[in-house]
Amino acid sequence: MPADRRIQDYRSTYNDIRDWLRQEKASTERVESTIDWGDVVFEVDLLKSQEINLDYILELIFEHNKKTKSKSELVGEVRRVIRASIGNRAKESLIVDFINQTNLDELGDKAGVIEAFFAFAQAEQRREAEELITDEKLNADAAKRYIATSIKREYASENGTELNSILPKMSPLNPQYLTKKRDVFQRISAFVEKFKGVGGKI
Repeated sequence: MPADRRIQDYRSTYNDIRDWLRQEKASTERVESTIDWGDVVFEVDLLKSQEINLDYILELIFEHNKKTKSKSELVGEVRRVIRASIGNRAKESLIVDFINQTNLDELGDKAGVIEAFFAFAQAEQRREAEELITDEKLNADAAKRYIATSIKREYASENGTELNSILPKMSPLNPQYLTKKRDVFQRISAFVEKFKGVGGKI
């Protein structure tokens, strides 16, 4: 049986291949290949069934912090685990910021680490939502409702009029309108991936 670290490396590599495959499918340039991607897709689906949850990662932070006392080593180890997890990859920067900005030695047990992380993540969620709204000059109330709804359902949607209602006043005939809409949607989608599951209010 391979060591845990080796298994995490395998998972991370499979996830990298999955992301690369998605980009290839989205590309307009198609290159003929003799690779049977069916096997890769099967392996990725298998990995999904063994998904690492967020609480496990946070408990790992507590355990490794007791052993190493080196934040750089802890961050390196946690990055490996996160990258092996499809569902938590978008939270990598959030978890790393938590490690770097928190005195982990003051947290007495695993429950303390989990509680501190969620408090940190919810504060970051509010700060980044305000930053996004200000940067993109969005309609603040409508944007907060749209983001909160997207986080609740765990994805952002372009359907309906919700997305249009948050955009700055601009004619749909303006050539920049579609670009602005796309950019805002992409930022909100990334925001939702990062913060879904952390709770709190926008």
